[in-house]
Amino acid sequence: MMADSLGAFRPDAMVRVSGAEQGPLQGVTFAAKDLFDVAGIETGAGNPDFLRGMSAAPAHAPAVQSLLDAGALLVGKTITDELAFGLAGENFHYGTPRNSAVPDRIPGGSSSGSVSVVAGGVCETALGTDTGGSVRVPASHCGVFGIRTTHGRVPIDGVVPLAESFDTVGWFARDPDMLRRVGEVLLPDFEAKPMPRRLLIVNDALAELEPVAVGPFAAALDLLAHRFEDVDHVTLTSDGLAEWRAAFRNIQGYEAWQNHGAWIEDVNPRFGPGVDERFAAVAKISHDEFETAKTRRAEIRSQVRGLLDARTVLCVPSAAGAAPLTGTNPAALEGFRNRTLNICCIAGLSGLPQVSLPVATVENCPLGLSLIAMADQDEALLQAAVELG
Repeated sequence: MMADSLGAFRPDAMVRVSGAEQGPLQGVTFAAKDLFDVAGIETGAGNPDFLRGMSAAPAHAPAVQSLLDAGALLVGKTITDELAFGLAGENFHYGTPRNSAVPDRIPGGSSSGSVSVVAGGVCETALGTDTGGSVRVPASHCGVFGIRTTHGRVPIDGVVPLAESFDTVGWFARDPDMLRRVGEVLLPDFEAKPMPRRLLIVNDALAELEPVAVGPFAAALDLLAHRFEDVDHVTLTSDGLAEWRAAFRNIQGYEAWQNHGAWIEDVNPRFGPGVDERFAAVAKISHDEFETAKTRRAEIRSQVRGLLDARTVLCVPSAAGAAPLTGTNPAALEGFRNRTLNICCIAGLSGLPQVSLPVATVENCPLGLSLIAMADQDEALLQAAVELG
């Protein structure tokens, strides 16, 4: 068994599962976030009390099985924020996986272990999930490529849910060719598509950037924009993206409580700082608030999707800035988290795919630049990563 120098794996789940003897990913190593079922192993979802109540999974989650069928080798299950309800990547029970790009900063979550093993060179790719930014934000913080797929495009079966109307499968890679190779396996009916040629820069997403990140992000965007035939700007809302975030949070929170509230009330699990408070808050979201937020989501989805076609992508930052320092007080992180969710909720509410490209640097720290495409244009985003990355 290999040593876990990054602190990224669940300690008792550094398993090796061989893939098929032949396939397009023959010899590729991967890890799976500890939300994905792996046959014969209990799924822990980042919380020891949750793990204790689980039986061994009877089968691999479809996403895991697809990679194995393609010849890839699974080397373990990676740490996640508890029940995937976080964006920092700091797990109270298992520790914080190392961010190899900037070791004194958080890796981002909730797919923290998966991004850590890719950025640290342990695996060539790793499975994560993305509900509110849990692939896009870690990819940004650690300087790797990451994709959140169109909602519903990749089967989410065999994965512990957080909020099923937002939950998606995603993955990380250090180079865009690997990102695409994994997509050729995981995306049903994969069909190569050209890179979009029209770039719409989202002004209100750029306004969420921390002041120190504005100049570096603008410089990276200027270099990238020259690769497109048409470039324009768009403002999504005069009310501010915080109002969109509120709709997102009400839906996400209500669904999270429906999924886990009964277990929380029955078991009274020990949660780390921030997680306990988040679940206590979402327990109070009423069904009427949930329904109102769903109506707002339908309006937002129609608006955003109306801006896109096969040759057009939206451009946003992947996060509000560089990764915060490890050990930052949760209350101090809340402002950064909110600004980042203001950006990430655009694709989430719209059910759209988004790829994060590691093309910007803020004070020697990575910052991702993201492209959002129309539904089921995941292949076009993977091609854009290859051409732009």
